[in-house]
Amino acid sequence: MFEAPKDTKLRHEWKHHITPADKQVIISRLSAIASPDEHYGAKPYHIRSLYFDNVYDKALSERLNGQEVREKFRIRYYNDNPGFIKLEKKSKFNTLCGKKAVTITQEECQRLIDGDYSWLMDEKRPLCQELYAKMQSQLLRPRVIVDYTRRAFVYAPGNVRVTIDDEVRSGLSAIHMFDPVQTIPADIRRPIILEVKYDAYFPDIIRDAVQLSNRRTTSFSKYAACRLTNF
Repeated sequence: MFEAPKDTKLRHEWKHHITPADKQVIISRLSAIASPDEHYGAKPYHIRSLYFDNVYDKALSERLNGQEVREKFRIRYYNDNPGFIKLEKKSKFNTLCGKKAVTITQEECQRLIDGDYSWLMDEKRPLCQELYAKMQSQLLRPRVIVDYTRRAFVYAPGNVRVTIDDEVRSGLSAIHMFDPVQTIPADIRRPIILEVKYDAYFPDIIRDAVQLSNRRTTSFSKYAACRLTNF
């Protein structure tokens, strides 16, 4: 029996592969009952992430081996705007997930990309301290850029968030996320991923809205798909 960190709020999470037709149906349903993402509105928005891993590809191996308890660090920004950048740690505990995040500046991010993480030593922000410790002890380093497009909806009861991600593209071995980077599709199937997160309560109205026949939960990882394009 695992024990999750006390400072990490855990939520339920599940994913489906869906078709373009499914995507339109679900967007239509959710538009009638849920609110669009409060930060980015009803239109699709672009996410660029830079994921970390160590020299032994620990995060990738744990993901491919289906390890039930795992974590990964990433930096991300939205709609090509480096004015708002987040450093995040995403944790997975069986079917539950948790995330911690802190904002960092473009200069701080660029220093990490350039291999200068000395500024983390004197940081008071706990997540920055943790990243520094793991860059020292586990040799975490930036590994791959992941790009994709997202539509997001929220529903207050149950704190539900539904996202639809597509156009997942890999920056191959590129790590300079503020530069123009040539990307390629991360999967020849060009998957569309429906993801649902909620607290203890999953409202029936949202369950019905995202319900599709003949669709099974999937364990698709955008990070793993983008890393595997390099092999």
